Amino acid sequence: MKPTVLLTLGRLPKGLDIARSFHAAGWRVVVAEPFGWHLSALSSSVARSVAVTAPNEDKERYLSDLRRLVEEENISLIVPVSEETMHVAGLQDKLPDSVALFTSNEASLLALHDKARFPTLLDEAGLSAPRTALSGSKEARGIAKAGAFLTKDRFGASGSHVAFFEQDETIVPTEGVVVQETLSGQEVASFSIVHAGVATVTVVYRPVIRDGTVATVFERIEAPAVVAYVEQLAAQTQHTGFLSLDLMIRPDGAPTAFECNPRANSGIHFLEQADIAPAVLDPALRPRLRREMRLQQAYPTLTLLWGAIGKWPRYREIGKALFSARDVTWSWRDPLPFLLMTPATWPLLKQAIFEGRSLGEAAIHDIGWFGESHKEVTQPTLLETG
Repeated sequence: MKPTVLLTLGRLPKGLDIARSFHAAGWRVVVAEPFGWHLSALSSSVARSVAVTAPNEDKERYLSDLRRLVEEENISLIVPVSEETMHVAGLQDKLPDSVALFTSNEASLLALHDKARFPTLLDEAGLSAPRTALSGSKEARGIAKAGAFLTKDRFGASGSHVAFFEQDETIVPTEGVVVQETLSGQEVASFSIVHAGVATVTVVYRPVIRDGTVATVFERIEAPAVVAYVEQLAAQTQHTGFLSLDLMIRPDGAPTAFECNPRANSGIHFLEQADIAPAVLDPALRPRLRREMRLQQAYPTLTLLWGAIGKWPRYREIGKALFSARDVTWSWRDPLPFLLMTPATWPLLKQAIFEGRSLGEAAIHDIGWFGESHKEVTQPTLLETG
């Protein structure tokens, strides 16, 4: 009898990669997803997709739904995928001993996810960190006076509600918002698989084409200093699970992380798909990297290309990138997720069309961890020039 893995999200391509990998490794794959219709539900790698309560609708009911699935489907392993990870971690002490959960405990995850606390973790690890403070503090006013700065939600994700400002602008204190110095250099991201503080693989990549703050075309780069930085942080925090950082490589070559996401990001696509599941299961396995250095999410990139008609430099830039990168979803053996991408993403498109959210915000609106109230925080009502 095949062992069964439960993935706690199916709407995003990274979840599809994980599902395909576990299927190839001989596992039965079940997906728990608040959307009844989603990308991974179309995959031949998924044995069953079950609609569950969204954690931001009712967290306790969401966790109860997952526990019910664990029992019904004889689950051996739970693998959180994206922003729902902070909620799923609440299962840590509520599962049978026979069920493994590939993530750290809730307190450890929230310390990484908290934009106000994360720089302190970097300091404790002996790593460089950006000056960061809550918007109503004396420290925040000092950051604003010292140079260019940005504001963002303390528990935000996907680049939502990030705003940039010049030196010496006055900040209106707003609950749940942090102020951070603006770093200069090359912006990159990292993705790692970590077991008990040991990063068995770290991928570093840079955005090539963006939709807002989210990259739709991305390129893997060699950055040993970033890999060492991530390994030091993983060891300090003793993290287990997926670990993703947003960093700036300063002109002197030294990296500084300005945000942490204790979940998977697009960097997972650079791993050999067949090695993802084995790397989750075996701390001794070092997964291989794909030979492609540049990858893309073709549908959102095509949307950007359409929107750039009449803007020749931007149109040329997107078009060139579009035809130089392989799509992360397409598979000859499992074609439906790519071919039916538009209807599969209708729950996200609907929010973008009728509720004015970006696709990135729509993807996490019902699953992201936005604070104790589990409600989204809004950005400052006003930032005045002082």
